Formats: sequence, structure tokens, C-alpha cells
Amino acid sequence: MHYYIDVLKKYATFKGRATRAEFWMFVLIDTIITAALYFGGPALGLGMTPVLVYTLATALPNMAVTVRRLHDTGRSGWNVLWSIIPIGALAVLIMCAGASSTDESYGAYPGTADPLPAV
Repeated sequence: MHYYIDVLKKYATFKGRATRAEFWMFVLIDTIITAALYFGGPALGLGMTPVLVYTLATALPNMAVTVRRLHDTGRSGWNVLWSIIPIGALAVLIMCAGASSTDESYGAYPGTADPLPAV
């Protein structure tokens, strides 16, 4: 759960890198909460309002962690714009699934203050 909270603490931080664990745990918990609100809201007579409010509240952190994950794979954060088109969202997820890059142009590897050794 700390991965989810850490992403929310970095609400609009587009600089730096996000590890695979941070990104995928945020996506998992975000999906579970969205599904619970999707099915729970109408059951409680609230309609789709809780889903809409939650989605709007987490849109920026979701984009920020995706950009940081793309940075960690050695790609530009501008690749997140591929999500605008339907098949592009799948392409962005595939890019985010890649291994971490040793390129430090986007900052030091997460969890270390020292740069990675040259390969």
C-alpha cells in the first residue's frame, strides 16, 4: 500500500524515475479502487459519481507515475501522449513493462543516491 501512498505524495512530480514495483502496484490498487467504486456506487444509490470524482482526483498522479516509469525505461515522458489514441494506451503499457535503463539522464536509479556503475 505504501507504493500507492508514495505516488499520491508525488502528486504532480514528472521528474525522476519510478520503479516497476511502484508503477504496477499503483496501477493494481487504482484498478481495485475504481472497480469497487464502479460496482459499489450504483449499489448504494450514488450512481457513477464516486467513480467520476475518484478518476478526476487520480488522473494527474496516474499520468505522473507513468511519465516517471517511462523515464526509468529510458524513454521520454512525452510518450504518454500515445494514450490519446486507443491502441496507443496499450503501447504505453508495453513500454512501461520494460526493464529499467542504466541511462541516468532522467536522474539516479530509484532508491540510490549514487549513480549506477558504468556497464
